[in-house]
Amino acid sequence: MSGTSDHWDRRIGRRVTLRDLHVLLAVVQWGSMAKAATHLSVSQPAISKAVADLERAVGARLLDRSPSGITPTPFGSVLVKRGLAVFDELRQGINELEFLADPTTGEVRIGCPESIAAGLLPAVVERFTRQYPKMVLRVAQAQTVTSEFNELRERTVDLMIGRIARPFTEEGLSAEILFEEPLYIVAGAQSRWAKRRKLTLAELAGERWILTPPNEVLSSPVAAAFHAQGLEPPHATVVSFSFHLRNHLLANTDFISLIPASMLRLFNARQTVLKALPVDTKFEPLPVGIVTRKNQQPSPEAQLFIDCARSMVDTIITTPEFTKSATHKTAG
Repeated sequence: MSGTSDHWDRRIGRRVTLRDLHVLLAVVQWGSMAKAATHLSVSQPAISKAVADLERAVGARLLDRSPSGITPTPFGSVLVKRGLAVFDELRQGINELEFLADPTTGEVRIGCPESIAAGLLPAVVERFTRQYPKMVLRVAQAQTVTSEFNELRERTVDLMIGRIARPFTEEGLSAEILFEEPLYIVAGAQSRWAKRRKLTLAELAGERWILTPPNEVLSSPVAAAFHAQGLEPPHATVVSFSFHLRNHLLANTDFISLIPASMLRLFNARQTVLKALPVDTKFEPLPVGIVTRKNQQPSPEAQLFIDCARSMVDTIITTPEFTKSATHKTAG
């Protein structure tokens, strides 16, 4: 037996318990031993003892205490990261056992941005839940366009679906592109710009724009298009990812924005409230894909959802907004 294995058996393997690890994760999550005790329905001394036992087992201080709360030390951060993986693997193991017993049941945790949850995701959910009525889908709002993928890294979701940057270079994650989504510069159907047959970017430079935060997936194409024509990018009057805010401002005021085809289709589902402007520029389509953790097989339930999303691609990309060029003169 190697020295490392012997160290594990004698000093850690027999002394680190799942309960103590669970307590540590709760303390870090809540930032307080008192709050963790309340959440776990145990006494605060029991929380303190569990953390102390864990620190003795690993031979390092795991938590820093300050007036503002409790945070993990570098040693604690490592154990928290691995502990999250341990409990996520256990959760997936139990789910797989349940799936083997009844392949029609289970749970899938999905992270997606607000615009995907309002536009693309409902179609996938509708088909999936009809095929697997006993499945539970837990959908959490999360930003894929910020390229952080915190929910996926922290294992609070099984997969994320949304617009992704190209090339995709996120360490430890894998992305499967489902389709390429056209982008449109749009304004309200009653806007003075909606009546024009031809527009230049220069004419729109001084207008009120709704943009996503700088250097993000949906803001970069706007800046690149203006720079390509020797123009300064427009000043953002509103900076937000909010689907609902953008919907209201575009439909009811004179704002302009760059939006993906699925959002345009959703806005105009009942009546034409937005128009794609005939601007003399062409945007590269934006990849929409599913992101999962690299080197980790999705759970059987998550794989069923991924397969369902793949099956929806042909339906999605044959809608008018996708079959038209991004520089088409009208919108739906």
